[in-house]
Amino acid sequence: MIAIVDYNMGNLASVRNAFDLLGERVVIESDPEKLSQYDRIILPGVGAFGDAMDHLKERGMDEAVAEYAQSGKYVLGICLGMQLLFESSEEFGISQGLGLIPGRVVAFDSSRFHSPLKVPHMGWNRMFTKGHPLFEGLDEGHYLYFVHSYHVVCEDKEHSIGQSVYGYEFTSAVARNNVMGIQPHPEKSHHNGLRILKNFITL
Repeated sequence: MIAIVDYNMGNLASVRNAFDLLGERVVIESDPEKLSQYDRIILPGVGAFGDAMDHLKERGMDEAVAEYAQSGKYVLGICLGMQLLFESSEEFGISQGLGLIPGRVVAFDSSRFHSPLKVPHMGWNRMFTKGHPLFEGLDEGHYLYFVHSYHVVCEDKEHSIGQSVYGYEFTSAVARNNVMGIQPHPEKSHHNGLRILKNFITL
């Protein structure tokens, strides 16, 4: 069974609807003591990094998610949920993350361009991936739907399993053993997004 972590910072209904289309039963879970009962968890997120970490801590979900990841069960972070897997973020000052993947979250840097990048990065863009079961059955460069103003920087490049280009190349998917994350929204990405969720189910 799969749990969607509820910490009052994500579009839970749309994520659940995507799993409904796949015929997979999921539970929106707000009790940190129950997370260990599930086979897999989804960590969604919409909004600011610092606020999200505050909400996780207030509910005791920060420790629960970290303990779950350490158990070896599969975790998938989506959009802000992926960024929360990292050690820190510079969004509105420095905030500490869950620290499950070494690295940090930074703003898009437009200083190298004549005109600034339009932020947030919003709309359909390609993700280039190779060799990870999360993307089985997808083309090497597949289109997904993005909405974000910050992106992750992995300390270890081996944890970067997907790249996209917006002004410059950035990491758009990550994996460290059982802990994975994708920057785009699979629940808004039609067939390609559903395929990623289906692959997560069958890992």
